[in-house]
Amino acid sequence: MSCSNRILSALVRANKAGKLRCLSATRCRSTAASTQEKEQHQQQQQMVDGRCAVVEAEPVELISPGRSFQGGQPQSKISVDFNNTEEAYKSKDNAELLRSLLVFKLCTVDMLVEKNKELMDLSKKVLGKWLFEKMMKMTFYGQFVAGEDHNAIKPLIQKNQAFGVGAVLDYSVEEDLTQEEAEKKEMDSCVSQAEKESPAADHREKKYRAHRQFSDRRGGVISARTYFYADEVKCDNQLETFINCIKASGGASTDGFSAIKMTALGRPQFLLQFSEVLVKWKQFFKFLAAQQGKSEMTALEQKLEPEQLKETLTKMGVAAQDDIDNWFTGEKLGLSGTIDMLDWNSLIDDTTKISNLLMVPNLQTGKLEPLLSTFTAEEERQMKRMLQRVDVLANHAMAHGVRLMVDAEQTYFQPAISRLTLEMQRKFNTEKPIIFNTYQCYLKEAYDNVTVDVELSRREGWYFGAKLVRGAYMYQERARAEEIGYEDPINPDYEATNRMYHKCLEYLLEDIEHGRKSNIMVATHNEDTVKFTLEKMNQMGLSPTENKVYFGQLLGMCDQISFPLGQAGFPVYKYVPYGPVDEVIPYLSRRAQENRGFMKGSRRERSLLWKELKRRLLGGQIFYKPVY
Repeated sequence: MSCSNRILSALVRANKAGKLRCLSATRCRSTAASTQEKEQHQQQQQMVDGRCAVVEAEPVELISPGRSFQGGQPQSKISVDFNNTEEAYKSKDNAELLRSLLVFKLCTVDMLVEKNKELMDLSKKVLGKWLFEKMMKMTFYGQFVAGEDHNAIKPLIQKNQAFGVGAVLDYSVEEDLTQEEAEKKEMDSCVSQAEKESPAADHREKKYRAHRQFSDRRGGVISARTYFYADEVKCDNQLETFINCIKASGGASTDGFSAIKMTALGRPQFLLQFSEVLVKWKQFFKFLAAQQGKSEMTALEQKLEPEQLKETLTKMGVAAQDDIDNWFTGEKLGLSGTIDMLDWNSLIDDTTKISNLLMVPNLQTGKLEPLLSTFTAEEERQMKRMLQRVDVLANHAMAHGVRLMVDAEQTYFQPAISRLTLEMQRKFNTEKPIIFNTYQCYLKEAYDNVTVDVELSRREGWYFGAKLVRGAYMYQERARAEEIGYEDPINPDYEATNRMYHKCLEYLLEDIEHGRKSNIMVATHNEDTVKFTLEKMNQMGLSPTENKVYFGQLLGMCDQISFPLGQAGFPVYKYVPYGPVDEVIPYLSRRAQENRGFMKGSRRERSLLWKELKRRLLGGQIFYKPVY
């Protein structure tokens, strides 16, 4: 049975039977946020309050009781002291320090940032292609992009590796579309033929419909790439690009990552519709839990009593009595004799027609109804092709020894993206973590998402891989929810997002402590979060050499965090964009915008760069070159 068919079958079970992450209300508990965090008043300050580091080893008794040690000796506590610029920038020559200072200073000039795209277009016309590319490589391109192709990026990757920093390769070429072009492509690709013919005939929720005023998904987003669907040929081309990126990652390093986005691999109409199905089945599970007085419990605490569940489903007329009785027998029951969300998976028989995935329960009638009245044969093929492309990428990652990082996207796509990623994890993470999902901690549902997926991995015995981020679509998500009229999915403020991030992080660290089968990437530029992670790892006796906890930052940003961690022995990675100068201009434009807030929020990074440059000049290291 091919992997895509296995994924199809698993998806059918998971989504017709309700095996999904519940958005039940959960009470966020504080996870020992530091005094420094509480004193922070602005989001940008928290993201950039960095200090340089030097490693100190201090023998301590570990906190975890009963833990055994090799040779009967306690493990040394690893401390990263963020103060020493010599250690932080030893991988950079003086020209690189000057370039960083120049670029970061330019990023604080509002006029330059706001008009950066126009200024780059003008510079190209005035200077010509050769001089323009030379200028870009000396400034923004050289700071944030590794090179033009997989051969050009190898020297940088090898140098970073010599100083303990790995790579997550990310081919960052994007279409340079006008707003009108982007809106047209999105509306054409997110609306089915049935919707076009009968707009009011289907059972669609407004959150999961395409809306023209938000169809340019680049709006309000400065730190994530955006793909727009054109046709299946373009998706195949993007698949080939991802495959080449995986091959380049395998050829450039022994333990690299490669990043992909699901919206590049198929028609987004399927992601919208499939996400809606997942959410409606989740709502159905919550409805059934409420019938048993369990609506206030967390996702994993909601366990349905089979007899009461049978009675409810029979009254609603969901299926015949004999079928319902057969659903809740023997192995189809959970270990406790109850049914939780993860037990739903075995209740409904498999089917191979993918449009059957898009059946949803009507809470008023209890009947299953199609989300759309009809699917064209081409829509059916497009859905299958997307899953096949995902399958191809996972197989290539496995073959080249590369871990695949699936980026998070908007909440109206994300349930489907996470489900597809989870199915790849079930297939490919049986011996080690190959596939990593991304969890956006600015979402109110983030903790439920993490805990339910981890529990599934425990029950089925595969390796859970996660990247934790705060999130890239906050302003866009909030504006869309308010304008269209559905609940804002984002935490109320930055402090709540910090608490959510630390809560999810602590849960995953505890899972590593007890089971050693989870792997997480702490993807953050927030030094307080890095310190929190190190503190918890020390308390739990988690050694960096176990390679269970990784750290991640963007190339050209927060080197004062990345390199000291790498030199201390922690697995740390830079997101490494690459691509031709002309074609990564949209990426560079976003980096300039992101760094405007980043650098205005704190002068810390610039002051560290100046400090190290002055130290070298005063010490006679005018022509300093890294030795590796």
